[in-house]
Amino acid sequence: MSCTVLFTLLSHWKRRPFQFLTLVLGLALATALWSGVQAINAEARKSYDDAASVLGGETTLSDKTGRVISNETFVALRQNGWLVSPVVDGWVFGTDGRVRILGIDPLTMSRLNPAGTAMAEVEIFEFMGDDGLILAAPATAQRLSNFAPRVRSVEGIAPGLAIMDIASAQTLAGIEGISRLTLLPNQPFRQTLLDEVAPELVRRSPETADDLARLTDSFHLNLTAFGLLSFVVGLFIVNGAVGLAFEQRRPVFRTLRAIGVTPGHLVSLLVLELIFFAFFAGGLGIGLGYIVAAALLPDVAATLRGLYGANVEGTLTLSPTWWLSGLAIAVLGAALAAATSLLQVARLNPLATAHPRAWARASSRTMRMQLSLAGIATLVALVAGVFGSNLMSGFTLLGGLLIAAALTLPTALSGLLNLGERLSGSGPLVEWFWADTRQQLPGLSLALMALLLALAANIGVSTMVGSFRLTFTGWLDQRLASEVYIGAENENQIDALIAFVTPRVDAVLPIWHTDADILGAPGEIYGVVDHPTYRQNWPLIVASPDVWDGIGRNEGALINEQLSRRENLSPGDILHMPGGWTTTIAGVYSDYGNPLGQVILPLQTLISRYPQVDRTDFGLRLDPEGVPGLRDALTEEFGLAPENIVDQASLKAFSLGIFERTFAVSAALNVLTLSVAAVAILTSLLTLAALRLPQLAPVWAIGLPRQTLARIEFFRALVLAFLTFILAVPVGLVLAWVLLSVINVEAFGWKLPMYLFPADWIWLLALSLLTAGLAGLWPARQLAKRPPADLIRVFVHER
Repeated sequence: MSCTVLFTLLSHWKRRPFQFLTLVLGLALATALWSGVQAINAEARKSYDDAASVLGGETTLSDKTGRVISNETFVALRQNGWLVSPVVDGWVFGTDGRVRILGIDPLTMSRLNPAGTAMAEVEIFEFMGDDGLILAAPATAQRLSNFAPRVRSVEGIAPGLAIMDIASAQTLAGIEGISRLTLLPNQPFRQTLLDEVAPELVRRSPETADDLARLTDSFHLNLTAFGLLSFVVGLFIVNGAVGLAFEQRRPVFRTLRAIGVTPGHLVSLLVLELIFFAFFAGGLGIGLGYIVAAALLPDVAATLRGLYGANVEGTLTLSPTWWLSGLAIAVLGAALAAATSLLQVARLNPLATAHPRAWARASSRTMRMQLSLAGIATLVALVAGVFGSNLMSGFTLLGGLLIAAALTLPTALSGLLNLGERLSGSGPLVEWFWADTRQQLPGLSLALMALLLALAANIGVSTMVGSFRLTFTGWLDQRLASEVYIGAENENQIDALIAFVTPRVDAVLPIWHTDADILGAPGEIYGVVDHPTYRQNWPLIVASPDVWDGIGRNEGALINEQLSRRENLSPGDILHMPGGWTTTIAGVYSDYGNPLGQVILPLQTLISRYPQVDRTDFGLRLDPEGVPGLRDALTEEFGLAPENIVDQASLKAFSLGIFERTFAVSAALNVLTLSVAAVAILTSLLTLAALRLPQLAPVWAIGLPRQTLARIEFFRALVLAFLTFILAVPVGLVLAWVLLSVINVEAFGWKLPMYLFPADWIWLLALSLLTAGLAGLWPARQLAKRPPADLIRVFVHER
């Protein structure tokens, strides 16, 4: 009997293939957007693991102050029983940005280290020496085409990393010494104490992928949030399709109940039907998700490389876990979308099921329940916003507000429709239009919720991106005040380079720095001189009155906003610096795009406290018209490599390029979400078209032509889209405020001012009306061409 009942239920989809397509398409889109984002996150985290295994998989020895280690220290350690291997860690410029290089000693490197394992692919004599081979993953090797004769593609090396002999790395990176020493696993039982051989060194624990993941977690969480939003919007399509399919099958449910099928048996077969659809749509969604991930991964990789220094290649590898999780999310989505309808089937008795308005009354009860749930969601959001202090509480605030807005939408639309009825005058046709529109709200509410969320996300994200763009552009104008930035190829070239450029420019501004742990987290320490460039342009947020006078007296320090918010520091507070000394904070400055804490010291203080700082970078002030001539002089007369010269315009263009690619993913997901909402409206209108015949037939019978009814239906779709947009604007602005003032602060450590862009809203309104118009055009056309016999049949059939 179960097979007979199941085939009876499945026959509905054979009679209504478009509704079957709607259900499968909605679930496939929901699965695709979610699984695509998860594939991108999984690929990035795999790259972090690969990089961590090469760069930090072993315990190391490094200088306490961040200086390079001398060759003499390495020899002394080996002579005193320490089995260590030298490593040079630096960067070179490839054809598509910087590539990290790792210089190793193949004679002492542990074969258990992936860098040592890569050596098995080549002969040692080919690898060693200044002109030895450079080993890199295939995608990374393509970015090193400027070293083409020496580059060898090797599978298994972490993306964005090139491995070479230590002598070659020292030459290419301009490093005179050793970056760190790796400790081999099996050390001799007897060896001289480290404090006696090299007291300037300190033992450091192996780094893990978590060290980089902590920096990028906020970015991946933002991606996950967009994927979840798209998933929820897709489920609205599924929910609407399933609910309306159940409504259309109510005569079948009545008959099956009448011949003895129990509610539990009927619900279990409907669940089996949904599971079958979920697996079918889930497989399709996983395939679409792969396409989405493959299309977005290059932009994500560029963002992670430019913003965080995390190397993720723009290629996608998939695992069985990803496939299984995609199918699981499809089944879960189908269960969530159909839960309400299954519950209604289980509870409605046969007589109620046969009543033409039974489901409408159930929807009315659902609307009251939605208001109650909206109140609970608002309360949860407020609690998270007031008492929370981390990124998850920020997303809880955001999610609670969006859920509350979506659940409140049907009631808010009903109120606006009542207002529209009072303002539009009287008349039978006008009153029928508004009353009939209110009657359609239960059937269209889910699709309109999807449209509300999509529009609010577009408004919120575009406001955030626009605010960030205005602020970031102004900040670049302040921060990149020097007309030219140059870098010496090594420290031996510094004095000659300064002597060459000094008579040709107005000022030479050292940009010397070192990396160090600041208050327990990775950070950067820079030194500046007292110059009008900084007094006039540096983007200070808050500072003591004589901040630059103090810098000129070699007193105090400036910290970036990230460090200030993370450690709750402000001007006047004491800052504990690496090396065990303290200074007073004189000001806090904005530092957009930098995930690390940063400290700026007077240049003399930096040199005295950290003698081995990187002194190769300088900013040059001169007349902008003289930039081309200076560039030519540096390359042709001095012999400086072109990649060591960057003018202000190029640097700004590069920074803005990173910015645009950073938000390209958000923009793409916005478009996809709005497209899914359009499909939701289309499917709801098409599915409701047949159900609305009992409401339209009497109006047609009293003399209103079918073409006029079709135009009214089309106009109704535009009115509902317009009213939804009106409600989406405040929701989107609240979303933007939460993104800028809460989530952005928790995720990145900086707060941005909020700007409004009404012109974008007008464009989005036109787009939403176009979306609703296209969605309403097909059902309206069907109504205009529907044979009169279909409308007459309404009065013949018993309903």
